[in-house]
Amino acid sequence: MRLQDLRAPETPATRAALELATACHTPALLNHVLRSWLWAEAFALLEDRHGVDHELLRTAAVLHDIGLVEAYDNVALSYEEAGGQVAVALTAGAGWPAERRRRALEVVVRHNWPSVDPAVDVEGHLLEVATGLDISGARPDALPDDLVDAVLTRHPRLTLAEEFGRQVSDQAARKPGTAARRLVDGGLLSKLAHHPHEGRAAAR
Repeated sequence: MRLQDLRAPETPATRAALELATACHTPALLNHVLRSWLWAEAFALLEDRHGVDHELLRTAAVLHDIGLVEAYDNVALSYEEAGGQVAVALTAGAGWPAERRRRALEVVVRHNWPSVDPAVDVEGHLLEVATGLDISGARPDALPDDLVDAVLTRHPRLTLAEEFGRQVSDQAARKPGTAARRLVDGGLLSKLAHHPHEGRAAAR
């Protein structure tokens, strides 16, 4: 499994998603969403998942934290729901039919679930597992070391721990009924600070 084997589908939706994320996210958060997509595709290969909608997965992965951005932060909705609604609007502009737009919302929302059954939502499962690795350090030894090092070299973590921890803590304080509160109460800040990938690329 090599980094060059994980190719993004080039479509109006994936291009627009990347343009929006690049314009809105800091370098650390942009690297996070891109790593999340790469981890998701790698887990698809590792777990031999079939029938993956790679355009949907790429679009959802790149937009999954856009609800943390001030311009798209909703006063009441969780950040994943707000981000999912951005994905709905963007994919509508790309010509996706209503059912597929709903799938973009579902995948973004479900990335914050504790787990997603791949038999029900394979793209949601892959994004949940991928973000679990990149944020909480879940399954740190599942993917090949060479791939992990290549991804971290191309998309380093930078100040992700501080930025993401601050943003989600703010969401948890303002929206205590959302997944952000569960993440913070579950030790998010400690998991970020002691993440197994912190400093890994620089150390090798």
